[in-house]
Amino acid sequence: MNTDSIRRPVALTMGDACGIGPEIIAKLFREPASAGCFVIGDVDVMRRAAGFTGGMLAVARIERAADAWVVPPQCVPVLQPDGLPPGLLEAPLGRIDARAGAAAAACIVQAVSLALAGEIAAIVTAPIHKEALAAAGIGYPGHTEMLQALSASSGEAPPVRMMLANDELRTVLVTIHLSLRKAIDAVTFDAVLQTLRIAHRSAARWGQPAPRIAVAGLNPHAGEGGLFGDEELAIIAPAVQAARAEGMDASGPYAPDTVFMRARNAPGHPGEFDIVVAMTHDHGLIPVKYLGVEEGVNVTLGLPFVRTSPDHGTAFDLAGSGRADAGSLRAALRMARQLSGLV
Repeated sequence: MNTDSIRRPVALTMGDACGIGPEIIAKLFREPASAGCFVIGDVDVMRRAAGFTGGMLAVARIERAADAWVVPPQCVPVLQPDGLPPGLLEAPLGRIDARAGAAAAACIVQAVSLALAGEIAAIVTAPIHKEALAAAGIGYPGHTEMLQALSASSGEAPPVRMMLANDELRTVLVTIHLSLRKAIDAVTFDAVLQTLRIAHRSAARWGQPAPRIAVAGLNPHAGEGGLFGDEELAIIAPAVQAARAEGMDASGPYAPDTVFMRARNAPGHPGEFDIVVAMTHDHGLIPVKYLGVEEGVNVTLGLPFVRTSPDHGTAFDLAGSGRADAGSLRAALRMARQLSGLV
């Protein structure tokens, strides 16, 4: 256990106020697992969310992250950041609204500031809506890019990668929020090798200092020796070879339609690999999400702090109903604690 982290709380950002983020956070705070956590968000929005999820849950405003330790059980401590727009409760549930996008961004900015100052052990982010961010004039397509930019040191942002994980499969992506046409162009030797380095280095955080990394191809059947594209021969295989020369246990490229089955670690089926590196967003995420979003966790690798998130979006169709499942948020908190040395 990391004794430097033990008394630092975990921050949960509220996410989009028009989605299910506040509700699943309220559900989490009805459980003992929420001890040592606090919310960065709007007090009134969190009080509304408490009502949606059964009431009888206190919401208290705090001024410092450390105050998370002194609130009583069954109470949601909320640190309200600067920059929250007025009229947030007036933003209609289940709809894209610029006010919700601006509020979500303000929460993320506050969380990163606290993380870089060493005041929190990890960040767990509730879902945001990319169109709401855009409506608010926020120039990032998603959490990953915004967190990366906010973490820039001396003007240089750290290289980061998205990992989606559950108990059976861990997938790290070379490219993320790009059109497929642009993503293919972004699959370069340097991008693949950098992804392998980040995945290899990050695995030590969850107890695998020498992970077995499988690399999925880009084309059908991993190019079939160049018949269906030459990216495997010209780019991916040389990057795998370079990684192996650096001492990594990397192999491939493998056919992307079968490598995930080989890597899946399930009862009676020990996985052949610890991590799969996939070239594009949907190649890598569909297999993990198919196994169940309720236990999936999004992790941003390469940041100077721990950040995890549920494996689902804002679920506007459920907003305000109190029916949203907090399972993925619970899993994200559990992994954040593991990666930050709290367990």
